[in-house]
Amino acid sequence: MLRAKIFAATMMVFLVACQLPSLTSYFFEVSSGSVLFQDDFSDPSSGWGNLSHENFGILDYFDGYFRIQVEGDHHMLWTGPGLDFSDIRLEADSIKVIGSPDDIFGLVCRAADQENFYFFAISSDGYYGIGKMINGVQELIDMPGMLPNEVISQGKAVNHLRADCTEDRLVFFVNGQMLASVNDLEFTTGDVGLFAGTLEASENVVLFDNFSVLNP
Repeated sequence: MLRAKIFAATMMVFLVACQLPSLTSYFFEVSSGSVLFQDDFSDPSSGWGNLSHENFGILDYFDGYFRIQVEGDHHMLWTGPGLDFSDIRLEADSIKVIGSPDDIFGLVCRAADQENFYFFAISSDGYYGIGKMINGVQELIDMPGMLPNEVISQGKAVNHLRADCTEDRLVFFVNGQMLASVNDLEFTTGDVGLFAGTLEASENVVLFDNFSVLNP
């Protein structure tokens, strides 16, 4: 049975986690697979947005990871390094730490601003989806709800995430396996990032590591 983890009757509250700086553009000829940006979060001054809010949660560097801690149900936090890319491949490791499986977390690409971007989501009970945020309102792309797949490691586990954003094609891989491919022309360029959110859960804590932006 399909599970509409994002399209609940009450939409998530979208909280801007990072006030985007002037974007640094990267448009130049590089070979396929070349690293355009990389961060293992060992340097707390590497440029990601920080937040500590008693009603919404925490975004910070934590013990060599980037931590997103979401407090309260139907909340979402995201942040990025303030860069500007067009066609790219994103990769990162996610580690679920605390909270119920009624959650989402993953990657962001082509963030035009705080409320407009593509997202690639998994949940800790094994569901996935590709969607977009338009003026703070979420929708999945060509999917009636988030879908299950056994390749996603469930519970408090590590998952390797990859998102390809090339021209109008968005492709999502988890742990080396392609799970979804959709086409959309809403956004063409913008920042990259990480996000986590809660649905009915009251808390969700996810650590991220080995974030990379590569030429596709």
